Amino acid sequence: MLDGLRFLPMLHAVAEPILEIQKVVKRFDGFTAVDGVSLQVHAGETVGLLGVNGAGKTTLMNMILGLTTPSSGSIHAFGMDLRTQRLEILRRANFCTTYATLPGNLKVRHNLEIFARLYAVPRPKAKVAELLALLEISHLAEKSTGQLSAGESTRVNLAKALLNDPELLLLDEPTASLDPDIADKVRKLVRHLQRERHPAILYTSHNMRDIEEVCDRVLFLHAGKILAAGTPAELTHHFQEDDLENVFIKIARAQ
Repeated sequence: MLDGLRFLPMLHAVAEPILEIQKVVKRFDGFTAVDGVSLQVHAGETVGLLGVNGAGKTTLMNMILGLTTPSSGSIHAFGMDLRTQRLEILRRANFCTTYATLPGNLKVRHNLEIFARLYAVPRPKAKVAELLALLEISHLAEKSTGQLSAGESTRVNLAKALLNDPELLLLDEPTASLDPDIADKVRKLVRHLQRERHPAILYTSHNMRDIEEVCDRVLFLHAGKILAAGTPAELTHHFQEDDLENVFIKIARAQ
């Protein structure tokens, strides 16, 4: 049934991608979490990665960060092999996830300044102040990180992810726990980053509005495989649905 839904349009040759994943497989004790995934993300492009829980999104993100080693296949960023040049790659990359927390006993400002120094950011105090203002959380600077709400923590994590002006940015559910107004501001910020700094962004979300507004291309991951890929318009047209949410439901229910 799933094969009948498969939609993978051909990509035209373009400039060398910032991130390139080739036939990556990850197995855990006989279970295949990621099964032959290949994808590319180019400078200035935001690619959405969608799938139900357990589809393999988090495992794939962890492999890109070098936290998990692929069973087979290759991951390259900036033309470098992640296996041998991980540190060089991560100096030019960053990530934001709702599943990782900063030390809760430190103030927000101190947490961000420590990370800024780890990333060798020039004028770290000024950079932290700039990002706090950009994300409209300057009022949280002196608050203990452990006392933040879920939405506040998400924005602080996003500030951390932008400290080193990354050329490759991994965003895992960046609007989770945010009210609609702040989520809209985060989407606008991502689009601003696209226009002004042209990073390559890999973006996971269960919020279809996020994906439709922010992403240039979308990849649907199912049982560790990319089942469908294309622009939001291509996908809704192919699956004969009005929006990506209905496409997502159609693919999820075809399990």
